[in-house]
Amino acid sequence: MEHFLEKAKTASRILSTMSGAERNRILREMAEALRANTMNIIEANALDMMKADEVDLAPSLKERLMLDEKRIEAMAVAIEEIAALKDPIGRVLDGWVTEAGLKIEKVSIPIGVIGIIYESRPNVTSDTAALCFKSSNGCVLKGGKEAENSNAAIAEVLQGVLTRNELPKELIALLPDATREGVAKLIKMDRYVDLIVPRGGEALIRFVSQNASVPVVKHDKGLCHIYIDKDANIENAIAIALNAKVQRPGVCNSMETLLVDEAIAVEILPMLKEAFEREHTELKGCVLTREVIAVTPASDEDFETEYLANILNIRVVDGVDGAISHIVRYSSGHSESIITENITAAERFLDAIDSACVYVNASTRFTDGGAFGFGAEVGISTNKLHARGPMGVEGLTTYKFKIYGKGQIR
Repeated sequence: MEHFLEKAKTASRILSTMSGAERNRILREMAEALRANTMNIIEANALDMMKADEVDLAPSLKERLMLDEKRIEAMAVAIEEIAALKDPIGRVLDGWVTEAGLKIEKVSIPIGVIGIIYESRPNVTSDTAALCFKSSNGCVLKGGKEAENSNAAIAEVLQGVLTRNELPKELIALLPDATREGVAKLIKMDRYVDLIVPRGGEALIRFVSQNASVPVVKHDKGLCHIYIDKDANIENAIAIALNAKVQRPGVCNSMETLLVDEAIAVEILPMLKEAFEREHTELKGCVLTREVIAVTPASDEDFETEYLANILNIRVVDGVDGAISHIVRYSSGHSESIITENITAAERFLDAIDSACVYVNASTRFTDGGAFGFGAEVGISTNKLHARGPMGVEGLTTYKFKIYGKGQIR
C-alpha cells in the first residue's frame, strides 16, 4: 500500500508543471477512448449486473450500477465539458504590495493526491478521474465491489490514454486493496494522500470520518426537503415535487420529505396524493396529513431516513417558520427548496436554512455538478470547510503565496 501511494504522490507532481492546454488535450483523448471502448465497458458492466442479480442488490443500487451506450456517451461528454472549463490552476486570486515593497500573489494550486471512496455508480470513476486530472491532482479511486469489473474497465481505458502520452498510470489509480482493511490503511496515509472524499452510505461516511488522519470532505446522505408555501403556484408546486421524488429516486438529491403549509393542506394534499399515486409512490404522513388524506403513518425515524427509493414522507407545518424548524432538526445539510410566489417568505427561507444548496421554485434534483455547469462533481459536499455543495474543479484546489522581493530583509 505505502509503495503504491508513494508512486501516486510522485506522479501527481508531474501535473503541477503541465500546461492547461496539454491537460485539456489529454482529457479529450480520454473522452474519445471511452467512446471507442463502449462495448468492452458494457461487457464488463454485464458481469457486475449479473452478480447484482445473484446477491439480490437493491433496485435503486442496480439502477445506479447499470451502464449502456447512452450512459457511456454521457460520461464522455462530461469529460469534454470538464476539459472546456477554465483552468483552475495558476489563477491569481489576490495580490498586493506590502509596506516593505514585497509583491505578494495568492495563487491557486492543486491539492495533491485525492482519495475518493464511492459505491455503485461506475460513472464516478471517469467523472472524478477527469476532475482530478483537470485540476492537476492525482487520484486514488476505491469503488464499490458491486461495480468492480466496470470500474476496472473504465480505469484501464483512462490509464491507456495516460500511457500513450508517456504519463504514469498512477495518476489515475484504483486502490489495489479494496477491502475494508485497505480503506482503513488508505485514510491514514497522510504522508502520501492529501484529501479523502467518501461518498456513499451513512456507515461509510461515519467510518471514514472517525478513523481518518487524512483531511476529509464528506459527501453525506441526502435528506432533502421541499416546502410548499401557502403562496405557492399550485401547478408548479406539484410538478416540482413530483420531479424531486420520482424522476430518479435512488440518488442523493431526490426529495425524501415534503412539507406543506397548513393553510393550504386541505386544498393541495388530495392533488398531491393523486399525482404521486400515478407514479406508484409510497406515501407516509404525519397526523395532520392523515386527517386530510389516507396514507401510512410516518414515524420520527422515517423523517431521519434517506430512502433512495420511491417513498415519500409528508408533514403539514405551520408556515415557513414551521418548515424551517423541521429542516433544522432533520436535514443532512444537502439540498432544500421552497415553492412560493412570496418574496419575503422566499428570502426568509434562503437566509434561515443552512444547507449547501437552497432553492426557490426549483427541484432539488439540480444539485449536481453537471447541472451547475461543472461538467461533473467529485461529490456533493455537506462540509462547511474547504468545499460545499457540488464539488467541481475549484473544490480540488488550494492556494499558496508567491512573494517577489528586491533584496528586502527584516
